Amino acid sequence: MIDTASFIDKYISALKNTFPDRICFVGLQGSYARGEATESSDIDFVVILDNLSCEDVRRYRTMLDALPYRELFCGFLSDADDLRNWDVSDLFQFYHDTKPIIGTLDDIVPSITDDDIRRSIKIGVCNIYHSCVHNLIYEKDPAILKGLYKSASFVIQALWYLRSGEYSARLQELFSKVEGSEKDIISAYIQIKNSGVSDFERLSDLIFNWSKKQINQMHEQIER
Repeated sequence: MIDTASFIDKYISALKNTFPDRICFVGLQGSYARGEATESSDIDFVVILDNLSCEDVRRYRTMLDALPYRELFCGFLSDADDLRNWDVSDLFQFYHDTKPIIGTLDDIVPSITDDDIRRSIKIGVCNIYHSCVHNLIYEKDPAILKGLYKSASFVIQALWYLRSGEYSARLQELFSKVEGSEKDIISAYIQIKNSGVSDFERLSDLIFNWSKKQINQMHEQIER
């Protein structure tokens, strides 16, 4: 297992050497930020620079090539102005799932309203619906289905936040708070993470029916 604190120190040192005096924000996302990482977990860093060019992207790639665990690196690279002008509905999960290391996103990410969150939810469930149908007909791939359940967990985080004002980052915490079909989705995702897709057809039915219902519910809320 990676020594997270030591690894972050090496990463930050390399980043500062690569982009001296240009770093606006650095954060950690995903399972390492939540304390749920396994040996195969991606290492998701968020890096926001003062400006970003294709040459900067290549420099960042070269920097990562020289670091250990290169195959696990993932994340987000941008500049501050581009992120300020981003579609705000796309930033809800990004903002709440990012643990700051250097700087704060509050100075960069625009204010996120309940309407932005509703739009994020609706886009999310529409994408899940389409991908589920596509997967049932064409790919029939358990890995795609697992990814849809991961996406659904993010949507349920947003739904719970709308109702409660609380962001529950950890799956087990979220599972303990939600009810009904949301609880069924989170329970299924936890099971998939632990032991894989045991019943492709049943699990596809579950997430399809849930996403179908959410599309119509969110449409009614947005149209009010």
